[in-house]
Amino acid sequence: MHCLRTLLFVPAFLLCLTAPLAALDSSAGRLTVETVVSGLKSPWAFGFLPDGAVLITEKSGRLWHVGPDGERRAVDGVGPVDVNGQGGLLDILVPRDFAQSRQLFFTQALAQPAGGSGTAVATARLSADARQLTDWRVIFEMTEGSRGGQHFGSRLVEARDGTLFVTMGERGDRPSAQDLGRENGSVLRIARDGSVPRDNPFVGKPGARPAIWSYGHRNPQGAALDRRGQLWVSEHGAKGGDEVNLIRKGANFGWPVISYGRHYSGLKIGEGTTKPGIEQPAFYWDPSIAPSGLMIYSGRLWPEWAGHFFVGSLKFGHVARLSGEPLALRERIKGPETARTRDIREAPDGTIWVLSAGQGALYRLSP
Repeated sequence: MHCLRTLLFVPAFLLCLTAPLAALDSSAGRLTVETVVSGLKSPWAFGFLPDGAVLITEKSGRLWHVGPDGERRAVDGVGPVDVNGQGGLLDILVPRDFAQSRQLFFTQALAQPAGGSGTAVATARLSADARQLTDWRVIFEMTEGSRGGQHFGSRLVEARDGTLFVTMGERGDRPSAQDLGRENGSVLRIARDGSVPRDNPFVGKPGARPAIWSYGHRNPQGAALDRRGQLWVSEHGAKGGDEVNLIRKGANFGWPVISYGRHYSGLKIGEGTTKPGIEQPAFYWDPSIAPSGLMIYSGRLWPEWAGHFFVGSLKFGHVARLSGEPLALRERIKGPETARTRDIREAPDGTIWVLSAGQGALYRLSP
């Protein structure tokens, strides 16, 4: 691949960029936009490697490695993936100890013997030359999935204690999100080998799935830790009622008992917008924006944005910035590069990277 320019990251984070500069308007001034890679097909997630390379998943089951020199190549060794509607190869997590362990984690749709498919977590190791995954294995699988191709979740976040948070959609089966006997519509907490930590809230509760950390979710497609190590998720509502939630251990977030949206038919959802014992969202959208990807910014390059939330919109093709207590929408950052924003993350140098499913490209935003 011919490189038009090479940028020096901090520290030693190199990547060759392949398109002329563009810009997006924001409250912090013009944001320089550079294309990292284009020509992607249904990209879903990406993660940064310590040497400056990037890994990108495509829903079809393909994993791409984009090296510090800008060269893109496919990584072999991805295990079986059920490509079905919204399902396929989904999130990727590069853990903090990757430089020593070479271990990666993925979420995926996985076909089940009884029919249908469910969200699963897999792990593998990346070879030293970054050309091959080895020892691919599924470490956790939704107990009972569903037929159809909707609402798989699914984001992975490494907690400060090294455990993994995993978001699970309710697979279009609304009542299952209130059923502790199924992982549908929940945030899970598992160990890196797929086992369940003993201090999870429903360990030992008869009939409950012990991996569940919180429940009553519809389809969470964004998740991130804040500066205190607290987990936040963004999730799809129905017709209205997309939410940002601060996750609490053992809490019920209400779907489909309460919601600020309505069914697509226009009919009321559940019992209204509040009910005792059920959490309220920290923020909600009406109309829905179809949120995917959630980043809480460090403030490294834009100090005025420290602690602010950035959420991608699949529906309206923008990045929403939220801040304050309570959370409030501050601005919408929009341009051709934010079309169907699927994932958004902060790079080690403080730049903001946006994965556009609409453009099939990964972009880097800098001052």
